[in-house]
Amino acid sequence: MNHNVSTLATGPRVPRPRLHRLRDFALVPAILALVVAGAFVDPVFLSPENVINVLQQQTELALVVLAEAIVLISGRFDLSLESTVGLAPALAIGLVVPAVNGGLGTELPPGLALVLCLLVGLLIGAFNGLLILKFRLSAFIVTLGMLIVLRGLQVGITGGKTLFEVPSSFSYLGSTTWLGLPASIWIAGVAFGVGITVLGYFRSGRALYAIGGNADAARSGGIRIDRVVWTTLIVAGMLAALAGVLMTGRLGSVAAAQGQGMIFTVFAAAVIGGVSLDGGKGTLFGALCGVIVLGLINNILTLAGVSAEWIQAIYGAIILTALVLARVTSGKAQD
Repeated sequence: MNHNVSTLATGPRVPRPRLHRLRDFALVPAILALVVAGAFVDPVFLSPENVINVLQQQTELALVVLAEAIVLISGRFDLSLESTVGLAPALAIGLVVPAVNGGLGTELPPGLALVLCLLVGLLIGAFNGLLILKFRLSAFIVTLGMLIVLRGLQVGITGGKTLFEVPSSFSYLGSTTWLGLPASIWIAGVAFGVGITVLGYFRSGRALYAIGGNADAARSGGIRIDRVVWTTLIVAGMLAALAGVLMTGRLGSVAAAQGQGMIFTVFAAAVIGGVSLDGGKGTLFGALCGVIVLGLINNILTLAGVSAEWIQAIYGAIILTALVLARVTSGKAQD
C-alpha cells in the first residue's frame, strides 16, 4: 500500500523530527546568501522600508502560490488562477459601482463587493472542478481554456480600461496596516500557517499527498478523491480572488490586465520551492521560501538597475534550472 495512504489510514499521530524534513529548509541558505548579496548591491536593501515593501509586494504572489501548490500536490494544474486575480475584483466592483463609473448598472451595496469577489473565485474553482472531475477533461487544457475565457470577460467588463472607483470597504485589506505592518502581510502569513497545519497534521491534508502520489492507491484506501480535489480547486479559486482583493487595495484600482503573466512566476516559486509537477510531493513552507527567493532576486535586480524584461527571462531560467536539478537529484523522469 502507498505510504501516504497507509499513513492516512492510521489516523492522527504525533509528528516527529525526521532527517528528510531538512529538505524543507533547502532554500534557507539561498535566502541568507541573497540577503548578503543585496546588502552589497545597495545599502537601501536592508532598510526596514525596503524589506516591508518587498514583503508586501510578494503577498499577492504568495497567496496564488499557496493556491497553486495545493492543486499541484493533489496532482492537478490550475492555470486560470492568474485570470481569477483580475476578473474576480473587476466583476465584484463592476456589480457595485454606478454605470457612469464603469459599473454594470446593477449598483449592488458596496459592502457586498468583498463577498462577491470571493464568491466569484469560488464559482470559478467549482466550474473547473466540474469539467475536470465530472467530464474527465484534462486539468491542464480546462484551466488553460478558462484562463483565456476569464481574461476575455475581464476585458469585456472593464472595456479595456482601468477601474478606479474602488469602494473603501474593498480596498481596506490591501491598503491598511495592522501593528505596524501592512495587513496583507499578516493575511498571507496566516493563510500559509493554516495551510501548513492542515497539510501536515490533518487527515484532509494528508489525503492531498496520497491522491497526488498514487490516485488508485488513495481510492483503495477509502479517500473520496473527487470530493477532496474539488474542494482543493474551490479553495484555490478563493485564494486567487483574495490575492486580487489585496492587489486592488494596494494599487487602488483594477487594471484590465491585472494578474496577466503572473502564473509563470507562480510556477517558478512553487517549483524552486520543491513542489513536484507530478503531484504528491513538496511542502507549503518550501513554496513560501520560493516566493521569498523570487522577491529578493526581483528586488536586488531592480536595485541593480536591471529592467523588468530581463527579470522575466531570469525567472524562466530559474524554472529550467530547478527542473534539471530535481531530475538529477531524484533520478525520476518527468512526464
